[in-house]
Amino acid sequence: MAAAATMAAAARELVLRAGASDMEEEEGPLGGGPGLQEPLQLGELDITSDEFILDEVDVHIQANLEDELVKEALKTGVDLRHYSKQVELELQQIEQKSIRDYIQESENIASLHNQITACDAVLERMEQMLGAFQSDLSSISSEIRTLQEQSGAMNIRLRNRQAVRGKLGELVDGLVVPSALVTAILEAPVTEPRFLEQLQELDAKAAAVREQEARGTAACADVRGVLDRLRVKAVTKIREFILQKIYSFRKPMTNYQIPQTALLKYRFFYQFLLGNERATAKEIRDEYVETLSKIYLSYYRSYLGRLMKVQYEEVAEKDDLMGVEDTAKKDILELRSPHARPGDRNTIFTLGTRGSVISPTELEAPILVPHTAQRGEQRYPFEALFRSQHYALLDNSCREYLFICEFFVVSGPAAHDLFHSVMGRTLNMTLKHLESYLADCYDAIAVFLCIHIVLRFRNIAAKRDVPALDRYWEQVLALLWPRFELILEMNVQSVRSTDPQRLGGLDTRPHYVREGKGPHTITRRYAEFSSALVSINQTIPNERTMQLLGQLQVEVENFVLRVAAEFSSRKEQLERAADDSKEVESFQQLLNARTQEFIEELLSPPFGGLVAFVKEAEALIERGQAERLRGEEARVTQLIRGFGSSWKSSVESLSQDVMRSFTNFRNGTSIIQGALTQLIQLYHRFHRVLSQPQLRALPARAELINIHHLMVELKKHKPNF
Repeated sequence: MAAAATMAAAARELVLRAGASDMEEEEGPLGGGPGLQEPLQLGELDITSDEFILDEVDVHIQANLEDELVKEALKTGVDLRHYSKQVELELQQIEQKSIRDYIQESENIASLHNQITACDAVLERMEQMLGAFQSDLSSISSEIRTLQEQSGAMNIRLRNRQAVRGKLGELVDGLVVPSALVTAILEAPVTEPRFLEQLQELDAKAAAVREQEARGTAACADVRGVLDRLRVKAVTKIREFILQKIYSFRKPMTNYQIPQTALLKYRFFYQFLLGNERATAKEIRDEYVETLSKIYLSYYRSYLGRLMKVQYEEVAEKDDLMGVEDTAKKDILELRSPHARPGDRNTIFTLGTRGSVISPTELEAPILVPHTAQRGEQRYPFEALFRSQHYALLDNSCREYLFICEFFVVSGPAAHDLFHSVMGRTLNMTLKHLESYLADCYDAIAVFLCIHIVLRFRNIAAKRDVPALDRYWEQVLALLWPRFELILEMNVQSVRSTDPQRLGGLDTRPHYVREGKGPHTITRRYAEFSSALVSINQTIPNERTMQLLGQLQVEVENFVLRVAAEFSSRKEQLERAADDSKEVESFQQLLNARTQEFIEELLSPPFGGLVAFVKEAEALIERGQAERLRGEEARVTQLIRGFGSSWKSSVESLSQDVMRSFTNFRNGTSIIQGALTQLIQLYHRFHRVLSQPQLRALPARAELINIHHLMVELKKHKPNF
């Protein structure tokens, strides 16, 4: 029925649309015509406009024409008005039928109405119940909030009570003096562990009482008297114990390091005195400083005096300089005499084994024991004594500084001041002794070794984190460096002022008359001396040292030239200069120049003609005048035959002459090798000259010695040592 009603309504609408369309077709331009029942509603149509647009009307017409029912009606030619009346009739029939259906189902509808009414009553009761539940829940939520507020307030009161209890507990614990503390302080010896434990407890209670008194706590008056009596008793026992340990240092032959180590176990005693009885703490510190200061001074003065007794008896004096020729002191200035007893003498220009004193193994070796060395009749150079003395000073100073910092609870400038209060007198005594010794010291190697010993000991002190000796090391270096520079300047001046004509060791006779004369003493001294300083200076370089050595080198080079000038012939001058220069590695450039010139002088007598011809021929070839060589055929022939007949004997004579002239075999060997090499090069150049077209047809070329054969033969004359 509902579907039929829907279809009827749709049909009615289609009929109305069709009727409206027909009416629009029958209307005239003015809206009148047959069948017109009501005027045309133009709505908002603007007929006064020049642009009269009927787009919307066209759209509606087009939409109605596209409707399926309209299309079907137009297609079949049905009268829409008749069709509309038919549809209305059908609708009325359907309505009557629908009413009859409702009447037939009236009982069911009434029953449904009753059921709906009953459900509505049930839902109403449920609504009332839920409202009651909601009201109850609201009251419960209010009660829960009230309980939460009460719980929060109770929690705050609990925390406050706990905080008060904790504060009161701390206060009571800090003020109450237990019986175990009283018994330990009054009866236990200070060396027992429980005395130390209860002393720490007493110190904490005394600090707590002082703090509470500052806050105005009245309960402190109840325990102040007890704590004061316990503090006085503890201070008395601690004072007696520490002073007894300090007085034990004064006993002869006592190893003071043992009681020092024992005191470190009870370093809290001094901390207790600092916090509770500063006057007693100052008394103990002053007593310690006075006692240890005297002990160190006495020990080191005695050790230094006995140590200097095992020094070499013969030491360098102010006349023992590089440029001074003194045969009476030759065994000191030169290497040790082979007939001297080992250890009796020191050397001042030779390092030898003296450099081992700064090696890592020797530097921190045990100190020398003077009475043991005296029994064994052992003697030592000054640098060995200096190392032993300052290693003992370094070791004891480091230990003392660390003890002071730990026991007396000081650091920084305060630790430095306390350290110098203990060690100051000993350090000043050591500086005065060193200054007194250096005033008459002329052993530059010993002083330079002492400088490097100090530099290494300073590094060791820095590694041990002991800066208290830094000022002392600077003072020692301030004494050693000027003395070292003065001794070097004295040696420089002695070489500068040396007159070769007054030297007893200078022999100006020919080399074949001289008997074993080698390099001059001064050059050998300089070679050994400079080598010693350079080897020492390598580990910790110092620019000032190299500058002083440079000045000394210049003077020795000038001296070598002055000595060579005393010889009459140029060959002997070069021979002397080369022999002296060979002793000094730093003279290498001078040696090379003199050696080359000497080789040319050496080759001149036997091969001078060959040398002159080769130089002249090479000059002509270079200038493009090789044609002039054609006139030298006779001269070339003579040179070829002369060289072939005499070169072996000349080379043999040359080798013997060099070995007689130079006592330094290494130097002589080098010169012979240089001469033979230059001879091979000369003969090779001679071959190249003869290969020129102007001399290529020379018959004497067949008599030339093969260059490879010459090299093989000359190798036989190479000396081996």
